Amino acid sequence: MFHKVKEVKAIEEYVLEVEFYDGIIKKYDVSPLFEKWKVFEQLKTEDGLFKQVKVDQGGYGISWNDEIDLSCEELWNNGIAQ
Repeated sequence: MFHKVKEVKAIEEYVLEVEFYDGIIKKYDVSPLFEKWKVFEQLKTEDGLFKQVKVDQGGYGISWNDEIDLSCEELWNNGIAQ
């Protein structure tokens, strides 16, 4: 089952607030991904890129550009409920 993303905001340094269509809000820390996947390092090195996060069409994930994205299930499974 997909937990579609309704809204996403960059709220702290490398922390997102993700609201899902069922009303659940979770915080997701992106910083552990810097070591897992090199492409995520762009979020640290490109000034202002992290704050440009947006919900993908249909709510199945979020993205910053054509190279950096996360699925709605990653955000749901590893986010911390608020």
